[in-house]
Amino acid sequence: MTTTSEICGTGCGLNATLRIISGKWKPLVLFFLRDGPKRYGELKRLIPGVSDKVLIQQLKDLEADHVLTRTDYKEVPPRVDYTLTPLGRSLADAIVPLCNWGTENAAQMASIFAKRDTLA
Repeated sequence: MTTTSEICGTGCGLNATLRIISGKWKPLVLFFLRDGPKRYGELKRLIPGVSDKVLIQQLKDLEADHVLTRTDYKEVPPRVDYTLTPLGRSLADAIVPLCNWGTENAAQMASIFAKRDTLA
């Protein structure tokens, strides 16, 4: 069993946070679910570039971590949606400042990435 001291051994909860949101697409999933429940297809459209396999796995991981809930309506055609839990809502709200930072610094980041890409 993992203890609180193991999760926050660095004196900061960042380790625990990164453990939950590790993965290229998880922060975006959380961000887009802030607006309310989304079906798989909606999330797929909102996150261009993610493969079905990776999105499905990351949704399963977030569900296993109790950050989102998957509701299967047992209908034909199938209807499933994803909703943030209260824990997931608080995590998604914590991601918003990172989103704002990225928006505010987008031009500078584009320049940095362009220079990095020419070096590679």
